[in-house]
Amino acid sequence: MESYGIEKLGIIGAKTVHRNLTPAQLVEAALRRGEGLLSKSGALVVTTGKYTGRSPKDKFIVDSKGVHDEIAWGDVNRPISQEKFDAIKGKVAAYLQNREVFIFDGYAGADKKYTKKFRIVNELACQNLFIHQLLIRPSAEELESYGEADYTILVAPGFKCDPETDGVNSEAAIMIDYEARLIVICGSAYAGEIKKSVFSTMNYVMTKENVLPMHCSANMDPATGETAVFFGLSGTGKTTLSADPARKLIGDDEHGWSPDGVFNFEGGCYAKCINLSAEHEPDIYNAIRFGALVENVVMNPETRELDFDDDSLTENTRVGYPVDYINNSQIPGVGGIPKVVIFLTADAFGVLPPISRLDRNAAMYHFVTGFTSKLAGTERGVTEPQPTFSTLFGEPFMPMDPSVYAEMLGEKLDKYGTKVYLINTGWAGGSASDGAKRMKLPYTRAMVSATLNGDFDSIEFKHHDVFNVDYPASCPGVPDEMLDARGMWADKAKYDETANKLAKMFSDNFAKKYPNMPRDIVEAGPKAK
Repeated sequence: MESYGIEKLGIIGAKTVHRNLTPAQLVEAALRRGEGLLSKSGALVVTTGKYTGRSPKDKFIVDSKGVHDEIAWGDVNRPISQEKFDAIKGKVAAYLQNREVFIFDGYAGADKKYTKKFRIVNELACQNLFIHQLLIRPSAEELESYGEADYTILVAPGFKCDPETDGVNSEAAIMIDYEARLIVICGSAYAGEIKKSVFSTMNYVMTKENVLPMHCSANMDPATGETAVFFGLSGTGKTTLSADPARKLIGDDEHGWSPDGVFNFEGGCYAKCINLSAEHEPDIYNAIRFGALVENVVMNPETRELDFDDDSLTENTRVGYPVDYINNSQIPGVGGIPKVVIFLTADAFGVLPPISRLDRNAAMYHFVTGFTSKLAGTERGVTEPQPTFSTLFGEPFMPMDPSVYAEMLGEKLDKYGTKVYLINTGWAGGSASDGAKRMKLPYTRAMVSATLNGDFDSIEFKHHDVFNVDYPASCPGVPDEMLDARGMWADKAKYDETANKLAKMFSDNFAKKYPNMPRDIVEAGPKAK
C-alpha cells in the first residue's frame, strides 16, 4: 500500500491511505463510513456535533524562538510550548495509526508568484471533500510533480485532548507551529477550522512577500477588469454581495493584495446558509449540489429537503463548494488593483448610515476597528445589541501586530488612490431589539453598484457629526429617506441617545486596543457628544 510519506508525520501502519480522491469518491467514502447523508439536490449533509463554529479559546501558536518577537501575543494569539505541541501531535499521529486516512495535496494562492503548497491529512472523508473544494485543486500534471508540501495540516476530530494532561483548554485544540510549518487540529469536526488555519498561515507568510492578506471577498468587471474588495465579519454580507451576476467572482473570503493586484487564497467558497433562498441568493442556493458539503442544516429525513430557516442546530449553518459552482467565477482567481474597497458592517443598533464615504484616515480607523454587532438573543444573557470589534475584520486570523497590516493598507490606498466606503447591511429605523427591519438586500446591492459605477462622484454628501463620516443625499435605486439613518427613526431623541452610546463604544475600544495609533487616525473616528 502506498503511504505517500505520512510516516514522516509519525503515522505508521495506517489501514488505508487515499490521496486526492475525486469529489465523487470522497462522497462515496463518507456515505460508506456513515459520516453524512445526501440531500435532495445531491449535496453531502453532515452535522459537526458539539462544535458548530470555530473555537477561538482553543487556538494556539507555538511560542518558538523564530517567531516569538513577531506574534501579537494575547487573548487571540495564545502561546503553547513546543513540548506541549509536540506531545499532542504525537498522540494525534498515534491515533491515526491503523485507520483510514485521506490526503489532499493542493494550493493556496491563485497568483503563481505567491502560491504555497498545503498537504491536509484527514481522519474524515467529508472533511477531505471540504478542503478539496475549498483550496486550489492541482491538475493531474501538477499533482505528479507536486513534491513536498510547504505546510501540513493534521486533522483528527475523533481525538479528544485531556486539558489537564495536554495543557490546553478543552478536548479541542487548533495549533499552529509556524517554524515547523505544521498545523494540528483535533477534537472539533467543524470544517471551518481547517480553512481558517490555512488563512492564519497565509496571513503570516504573505506579509514577508509584500502582500497584504485580507479577510475579504472580491469581484471584478468582466469587461474592464476593474476590481472591488469587500471586508466584513461573518453575517455582514461578504459572500452575498460579492456574488453579483453582473461581475466575475474572484473569491468570497480570503485574498492577497500584491503589487500586481488581488488574488484569491482559495479555490472555493464557504457560505452561511441561514435563511438562504433562491430568490435573494440564487448563486449560493444553486451551488448546493453534488460535491458541496453542507454543515448543520436540518434536513427532512424522508424528502431530503433542506430547511435553511431552521437554526435549531446552530445559526452558523454552512456550505462549502468550489468557486466554479458560481457561474460567473473568475478562474484563476486573480484581478487587478482594487478601484473600490468596501467595509461591511451589520449594525444591530440601527444607527450607522447605510453608506458612508471614508477618507484615508477614516478608512484606517474603520479597518483597524472592524465593527459589527450581535443580535439580542443569539447568546444567553444578551438582551440588547452587542458590539463586536474585530481588528482588521479578521482578528482571530491575524497573528502579527495590527499595525503591520494597517500600514500596508494605508500605503496601498495612498499609492493607488483606491476609494473606500463603509456600508451598513444591518438595521434601519430602529434597533434590532426594537423590532426594526434589516436593510433590504436590493437597496444594499444598489449602493454597492453606485460605488463601483462612480455614481457618488457627482452626488452631494452630508456630514454625520456623531460618526464623523460623510453620507450621500441620494443613490440610484435607493429612496432618499433610506440614506438618512437618523431620519428613519420615529423617535429622534432615542436615535441620538443610541448613536452616542455606540460612538462611545467605538472610542473606548480604540483607546483600549490601539493606544499608540497616530493622532490623525484617532481623530477620524466617531465623536460621542
